[in-house]
Amino acid sequence: MSIPHAPQSVANILGGAVTDHLLKTLRLAVKSRWSALPNILAALILFVTATAQADEKASADEKNADPHTFDWVKVTEKAEWQARDSSGEMVFKNQLWILGGWFDSFAAPPRDVWSSADGKGWKKVTGEAPWKYSDLPMTATFNDRMWILGGWYNGRLEGHGATNEVWSSVDGTQWNLATPAADWSPRIASAIVEFKGRLWILGGTENYYFGDQSSLKNDVWSSADGQSWKQETANAPWSPRAYHQAVVLNGKIWVMAGGNYVPEYQAKNDVWCSDDGVHWEQVTEHAPWSPRLWFSAVEYRNHLWVIGGWSNDPSQNWGDVWYSKDGKEWTQLKSNVSWKERHEHSTYVFQDKIWVAGGHAKPLNSEVWTLELPKDFGK
Repeated sequence: MSIPHAPQSVANILGGAVTDHLLKTLRLAVKSRWSALPNILAALILFVTATAQADEKASADEKNADPHTFDWVKVTEKAEWQARDSSGEMVFKNQLWILGGWFDSFAAPPRDVWSSADGKGWKKVTGEAPWKYSDLPMTATFNDRMWILGGWYNGRLEGHGATNEVWSSVDGTQWNLATPAADWSPRIASAIVEFKGRLWILGGTENYYFGDQSSLKNDVWSSADGQSWKQETANAPWSPRAYHQAVVLNGKIWVMAGGNYVPEYQAKNDVWCSDDGVHWEQVTEHAPWSPRLWFSAVEYRNHLWVIGGWSNDPSQNWGDVWYSKDGKEWTQLKSNVSWKERHEHSTYVFQDKIWVAGGHAKPLNSEVWTLELPKDFGK
């Protein structure tokens, strides 16, 4: 007869020394057979009592646990693609995709394309796509294709600039130029959504490092094919901005935060919505999360989500996560395990989870994290 190891919960209650004594007593009792029956009974009573106490403590801990605390899971510390931020990202054909981005301000941006079915193993689909304006582009899936629009090239180097090219692909390898010059001006860091069967871009800036207030846009454009574009409004009521986000929820487009990086920094924490892209309502001028640029936003579990980002004065990355049903009332997600504060990360909704990949976390990184919430979350 052998004595099993004491459960960890019992050991926690009794303490290591008492648990060892209990086990030694049981082993000696077994060796001495019936002559040690009183010792056996005493040891068993002690064991059963401790187990009951452990179960009671575990039950109390479970009862007292915060039901609104949800932890992130690190899928990989280092994906196969080089650490980066400001990439294009999308979910397409049951894969996560990441393309282009930023390594530093004095180099041409990467033109590689990667995909993954699980966020852990990544495949290089191509090392050099035909597009080159891949720093802060607008990317989306639409009409069963992947799209990359606009973007910046060459950082602060000579020959830098933005574009209004529009490209699409069905496999990430072969890319088709839908138009070399869309009707909207060359720009970067616009918000982009699919809405009512059309592709939409909202705002942005025409110049990354060398522009001014006049470089910022608050126009809204839409397209049924990525080639021909309709200006829905030349001046939306939300202020001209870049580095903001747009999300579709409950039949409306929601525009959040953003502002400008240089030469004159500004950041917002306002929220606007529209059911047609033309007429807009300000839901709140100041959400409870800090004004920010370079954050991400998604729709998940019928909520708007604001994730991470950056603000200046002083320069600070954000690692907070907020959610809202209506854009007005916001709640900060509580997590005991999460990723380091970062900006210009890639965020997805995939396999019924939120995914965060890469971004600038001082330094750049290629981590991948996930968060899965109960299906009845927020109900």
